[in-house]
Amino acid sequence: MDGLAPPSFDDLLAARERIAPYLSPTPLHRHAALDELLGAAVYVKHENHQPVGAFKVRGGLNLMAQLSPAEREAGVVTASTGNHGLSIAFAARRLGVAATICVPCGANPGKVNAIRALGARTVEEGVKFEGAFAAAERLARERGMRFIHSANEPQLIAGVGTLALEVFTEQPDLDYLLTAVGLGSGASGACLAARELSPRTRVIGVQAAASPAVHDAWRSGRLESRPNETFAEGLATGRPAELTLAILREQLAEFRLVSEAEILRAIVWWIERAHTLAESAAAATLAGAYGMRDRLAGCHIGLVCTGGNLALDQLRRALGEAGEPSSGSPGLAD
Repeated sequence: MDGLAPPSFDDLLAARERIAPYLSPTPLHRHAALDELLGAAVYVKHENHQPVGAFKVRGGLNLMAQLSPAEREAGVVTASTGNHGLSIAFAARRLGVAATICVPCGANPGKVNAIRALGARTVEEGVKFEGAFAAAERLARERGMRFIHSANEPQLIAGVGTLALEVFTEQPDLDYLLTAVGLGSGASGACLAARELSPRTRVIGVQAAASPAVHDAWRSGRLESRPNETFAEGLATGRPAELTLAILREQLAEFRLVSEAEILRAIVWWIERAHTLAESAAAATLAGAYGMRDRLAGCHIGLVCTGGNLALDQLRRALGEAGEPSSGSPGLAD
């Protein structure tokens, strides 16, 4: 991370202007059944309405728009479990840049197919994100392409931080804002926006207990690898990133872990209570809020629905393990 500094609030404002020609603000909706579930006034930021179905497109456009002519000519390469790759593929197509996306073998097929449909080349390597990351670094060295890290990129963080600008502009008096953490670009951007626009808001990150690398590093301050076993590909990372970790350690109010069963249950809740097909990372956010519902009672809270790119096998598993939705029951055992 040598030489990298966190983006400033002015960088977030500039990113908002930069991506405006390509993206409209996403809605911030209330859902009465979520209010009932959590005992709070719940505001959902629906990033599943983005053209690629997830929030990361904001960062991809902001970064791609700032590439040098030489970088545009050389093309870009990155590693992704899905949504980051979609973001880069979308931005590259819009701005006329060749993109290669390295994904783990067996990655979410819907996301991989969508990346290819956007014109990006895909390379499948490794059984987990770390293998795809190594492949992307290798290709960048061999072919002179601009390597795009999925977190250690100030332009990405500034871009995704624009979603929190929209949240706080529309609803500036939130007590809590909860968002999922993979490597933490979204949570970092939310922290930077909250510090300027709503300093009373406590930003809370939620990660899978089966892949707790960033959570553990946030607590210890050490960059150490952890098991990476979650089925939720948006949360599947085994090692933290330096830039986002630095921002989170300084500004994130709290960090929570949720189980695989809690994520599956929350996928069903999103469908039942918000008529929303939410990906597993967004389900983790709702699961984290439910786990602290006693503290949230009576508060105004924001939940970032990070995206809606849910694999069909995950949907089938969630419906099978959580049972058929019913308005009278929260699903799996509390």
